[in-house]
Amino acid sequence: MFKNYIKIAWRNLWKNKGYSLLNIFGLAIGITCAAMILLWVEDEVSFDSNFSKQDVVYYVPTNQQYDGEWRTFFQATPGPLAQVLKDEVPGVIGAARTKGEDLMFQVDDKSISKQGRYADPDFLNMFSLSFVEGSLETAFKDVDAIIISQKTATQLYGENGSAIGKVIKVNNDTNYTISGVFEDLPNNATYNFDWVAPFERYAVGKDWMLEYGSLFSDTFVELSPETDFNSVNDKVKKILPQKTEDAEVYAFLHSMKDWHLRSTFEGGKKVGGQIIYVRLFSLIAIIILLIACVNFMNLATARSEKRANEVGVRKVLGSGRKGLISQFMAEAVITAAFSAVLSVVLLKLLIPKFNLLIDKQLDFSLVNPVHILTLLGIMLFCGLIAGWYPAFYLSSFKPVEVLKGAPRAKGSASLIRKGLVATQFVVSIVFIISTIIVYQQVQHVKGRDLGYDKENLVKIPVKGDMIKNFNPIEQEMIASGMIESVGLNNSDILSGGNNTSGLEWQGGVDTENVLVSTRYISSNFFDTAGMKILEGRGFSTNPAQDSTNLIVSESFAKLMGTGSAIGKTIENDYAVIGVVKDYLYDDMYGSSDPVIFFNYHGEARFLYVKAKAGMATTTALSAMETVLKKYNPAFPFEYEFVDDAYNAKFTSEKLIGSLSQIFALLAILISCLGLFGLSAFTADQRRKEIGVRKVLGSSISSIVGLLSKDFMKLVLIAILIASPIAWLLMQNWLEGYAYRISINAWAFVIAGTIAIAIALLTISFQALKAAKANPVKSLRTE
Repeated sequence: MFKNYIKIAWRNLWKNKGYSLLNIFGLAIGITCAAMILLWVEDEVSFDSNFSKQDVVYYVPTNQQYDGEWRTFFQATPGPLAQVLKDEVPGVIGAARTKGEDLMFQVDDKSISKQGRYADPDFLNMFSLSFVEGSLETAFKDVDAIIISQKTATQLYGENGSAIGKVIKVNNDTNYTISGVFEDLPNNATYNFDWVAPFERYAVGKDWMLEYGSLFSDTFVELSPETDFNSVNDKVKKILPQKTEDAEVYAFLHSMKDWHLRSTFEGGKKVGGQIIYVRLFSLIAIIILLIACVNFMNLATARSEKRANEVGVRKVLGSGRKGLISQFMAEAVITAAFSAVLSVVLLKLLIPKFNLLIDKQLDFSLVNPVHILTLLGIMLFCGLIAGWYPAFYLSSFKPVEVLKGAPRAKGSASLIRKGLVATQFVVSIVFIISTIIVYQQVQHVKGRDLGYDKENLVKIPVKGDMIKNFNPIEQEMIASGMIESVGLNNSDILSGGNNTSGLEWQGGVDTENVLVSTRYISSNFFDTAGMKILEGRGFSTNPAQDSTNLIVSESFAKLMGTGSAIGKTIENDYAVIGVVKDYLYDDMYGSSDPVIFFNYHGEARFLYVKAKAGMATTTALSAMETVLKKYNPAFPFEYEFVDDAYNAKFTSEKLIGSLSQIFALLAILISCLGLFGLSAFTADQRRKEIGVRKVLGSSISSIVGLLSKDFMKLVLIAILIASPIAWLLMQNWLEGYAYRISINAWAFVIAGTIAIAIALLTISFQALKAAKANPVKSLRTE
């Protein structure tokens, strides 16, 4: 019986191969889109899943209250916390302080920079590192030990060289002994690192790390498997208030399972993160599939007249309704199967380009059981969803009426068909509007006044003797004629950096609960960054002259009460000599915390270089490299353009915008495939009417208008329905940003115009074909 269904289904698909190809191609596009999204989702939800202790390892952030608002901070736990948690909280069986650093390794003439961590021994066990050389037990036997990744070992010692026991020079001033080589961490690890060294080594001479008031480190803990998380978390929250007698700061546990997907906090509470996009794109995958399935329903029901006699004859010959339903469902599943095969080809072709777009390395593998089962599941989903309505509709025909040629009521099927076409275009138009608004929002924020000039500004990490030789470096770079200015800063200009609270200043009220960022800079940093002094003066080139003076940001000056901030004091020791315009850092959508600037660059971490406008990038970089190689020869030249770093702040928004463009394009393409088939079918159904009209003198344009107007009405209805839906969705999305655009009507006008133009182009092809046909052939008696 099943084989007969397959044979009949195959014969009917071949007989109507034109419409079958439209269905196959439409479903293939939908399946391909859904598969790519699911591959992305698979990668997102698999973050940190390679770690065997994912269920019991936790990161420890802190919540701190400022101006009555709770704020969540990472890399902000005190040094003593890890050991206290292990000693005083039952259920905590492992704890580690860590601090991320960028080190330069030197072996003979090779120099490479690698990101890694100084950490306590429990850290290695928590991350279940697998050792290629050495072992977990001996990794931190000595304080000068270091373990490195397999990739790093290969870069330093070659494919077959052994690294263990080798002495390696670090940052050109100290030696470490390699005590182990561990397997490279996967790309989908939230905290990735290429080396780990004992935290004791980092802590030498840093007594401030023993203070609870110094919030500087990352802390990780491991819980016993049988421990109740809520009970332990409650105890962890009480530790810092007890130790510091400060109820406005507490630590809490953040599960490894949530590190990637749920690390967005507001008001001290977890509110989401990447999981929002995972859910959103999963929903979009389903929507795209449903749009493709709608095509099948439309074309199958539209061709009901062609299948009516077949159904009547088969019922007279004894076929039951169940058998007919099974046959039509088989046709739908076979169509979906062909689509799935075609989608595999499309996936192999499109995934490399998709990877470039999302900056990942996704791959669809035919030997991966999960991928095969997922593809089969999508195929069956499409077959069953696309086939159920046509199957029940076609199998409902009464043989007596069909074989007599009696007209059947078409209102219900026609109404449903029109509704499905309108629904397709509603979704397509929503995607188009969303794409436009996302683009406008990203451009709006990227065009925001930052308070500094990021163009031609280069950031170089400070290493070796760069601070010691800063004066000659600055002089020779400027003397090259290619550099405008050079400055130092202890913080990245785009990031939060150091901050403090509890300061008192002249004219301030309730100042102890205000979070203030602190920056230690060279005197010419403001000129280099293009930051404007609004009042007073900048720092002297002689740091000693301004050792007790400071400059504040505009927002800090407002906290100092009425009148000028110039001359007022902070902590009774420092006098304000200047006010700089507020600048944007950390949160690109909000307003930044007030800042205090000190004229001291002894602990600078970044050198900022401003190239002259109009200067070729390669020429300016070459000038920088030449000077730095002269005064800092042991270190490689590393740099980053500030505008590139700034653009990277909008990765999620750009991803949404890019994917919205793709989804809009695919939705329109699938909708047009269905519209193309339906317009062809309508033209075929009305060929005699068209022939009569042409004989009676109707023009081609009038016939095209006749065939197009019904479909264009559906598109106009879709625009009316899609516009408020898109407005609600995008308004909700925009509310997540403090700095945002207002939705204007142009987005809807543009989207509507695009939809109408594409639909009209699709319909007109078939309408013109029908209008130009020879009326003699269409009026010939059958």
